[in-house]
Amino acid sequence: MPVYDYECPECGHFETARRIAERNDAIPCPRCGLTAQRVVVSAPSLSGEAAESGGGYGMRHTGGCACCR
Repeated sequence: MPVYDYECPECGHFETARRIAERNDAIPCPRCGLTAQRVVVSAPSLSGEAAESGGGYGMRHTGGCACCR
């Protein structure tokens, strides 16, 4: 099972293994029992030429990379 990060308003950060289907559901903090929300970390925003001409992740592909063969 994958491990996800959660943030309790009282105790702070903790991790727990959960099924993918349950990953966004609030969970009780294992220390105090308050409701904790999942911490969602997104990829940094790319700006400039690389992001405009790149693929879905802002990457440039060359004919030599494995995904372009």
